[in-house]
Amino acid sequence: MPPYFRCIPPTSQTHAKPTEKTPALSMSERMNTAWLTTALASGPWQTWLTDHGSLTRRLQAACPAFRVQRTQQTHARPHYDEIAALGLHARQRALIREVLLCCGATPLVFAHTAIPLHALIGPWAGLAHLGNRPLGAALFANPRIARHPLECRRLDARHPLYRHAARHLNAPPARLWARRSRFTLHGYSILVTEVFLPAILNLP
Repeated sequence: MPPYFRCIPPTSQTHAKPTEKTPALSMSERMNTAWLTTALASGPWQTWLTDHGSLTRRLQAACPAFRVQRTQQTHARPHYDEIAALGLHARQRALIREVLLCCGATPLVFAHTAIPLHALIGPWAGLAHLGNRPLGAALFANPRIARHPLECRRLDARHPLYRHAARHLNAPPARLWARRSRFTLHGYSILVTEVFLPAILNLP
């Protein structure tokens, strides 16, 4: 069996069920799962983890059948390691948008975006209505948007983003490489995390 599911064509549903509750991690577990600014020992994944250009454009260039499939959009609390990165309080909620970036029927990337609710009434208001359009096209089209340094890490089953991404794999590996970056416009920040799926290594 190939290590991926087919990308299911989007339905008319606009909002998925709220994000599942995340099992609590101990303080030692959180300290051992920090996001890093280097991608040491990432092997063939390094070129994807460290590329500062638009991931959307790179995938479009490698795959003419590139498309975006939204899998979830809901209001929820960000994950524990997103709260500090966004400067939020523990109980503050955000718009959570999750999509698959696909080459035809093959998912390549699971992307998760956290947009604080106060940012939705500011410069990021249009992001709530992207549907199946790529976020990357909007982020890199506006020169006023500042991108902060990339961070990366390997996710395992303890992390909710691993579990969300693994749903789209028939045989998920024990760990998945991910990267994230904060984007700021007029003082309001959003956080975009991209989890790379095994099939992306088959691209030229």
